[in-house]
Amino acid sequence: MNIKHVGNGEVILIAGGGNIYTDIAARFVGSEKCLKDIIASPYDSKIVSNIITSNHKAALEFDYFLFGVQGYARVTEIQLVRKRIASYMIKSGRINKEGKRSFDVVVPESICWHNVELKRFCPNCSKEIVLHFDSYDLLNLIEGWYNKGIDHNIPEEELRYLKPQATEFKAIIGMNAHALLDWFQIRLCKNAQEEIRDMAKKMLILCKNVAPDLFESAGASCKHYGYCPENKRQHIDCRIIKKDEAIMILKNHCGEVK
Repeated sequence: MNIKHVGNGEVILIAGGGNIYTDIAARFVGSEKCLKDIIASPYDSKIVSNIITSNHKAALEFDYFLFGVQGYARVTEIQLVRKRIASYMIKSGRINKEGKRSFDVVVPESICWHNVELKRFCPNCSKEIVLHFDSYDLLNLIEGWYNKGIDHNIPEEELRYLKPQATEFKAIIGMNAHALLDWFQIRLCKNAQEEIRDMAKKMLILCKNVAPDLFESAGASCKHYGYCPENKRQHIDCRIIKKDEAIMILKNHCGEVK
C-alpha cells in the first residue's frame, strides 16, 4: 500500500498559456477589419484587462488549459467534477489488473492515528473480543480483503465498491479561462475543503506563470466581489466584509438597493 497525505498532490500544466486568444476573440466582435488582419494584430493586454473588468467573459472561453493531477483522493474527485464546464479523463478503477493494481490512498494526517475500540462477540468461545483499530489498520484490512477477492476471481469493478474514498485518483482536466476564473472563486475560498483548495492554489500558480494577464485578479469570491458572499457561512478566519453588510452600506449611502 502507498499512503500519501493531503497537501502533497501534484498538478502539472500540460497545455495552455503562451499565445492568448482572448484578445483576438474580443477584437472580432467590434472590429471592421478582415479576419486575417485581426489575427495579425499585435497582442494587447489592455483588451484582455477590459474583458475581465467588464465581466463580459465569453471571449475568455477561447483560451484553454489542460492539467494533469495525481496524489489526490476520490473525495476531491467528487467535488472536482461538480464543475460541469470542464472535460475530464480519469484513470479507470474498473479494469481488471489481476492483482497488479497499486493500492494508493491519500489521507489527512489528522486522522492517521485516530484509534477506536470495537467490541465483537465470539460465538466459538462465548466471550466478548475487544479490537483496537487505527486508520492504517482499517486500510490494511480493506487492502487484504480486496486482494483476497482477486484471488477468488471476483471482478475488480465489483470489489471497488468497498474501496475507501481515500483512494487516489489521477486525471487530465481541461477548462477554459472563463470556467477557471469561476472555479477559482469557489475553490480558493477558505470554506473549500483543504485538498481541493490545495489543487486550486497549484493550478492558479501555473496559470499565472503562463498567462498573467488572464489571471492577475483571479482568486476567491471575496477578491472578485470585494465582499464575502457566504454571509452566515463565512469562514471563521475570514475578516472581509459580508454581502449583507455591503448591501446595508449601499442602502445607507445610495438609498434602497434590491
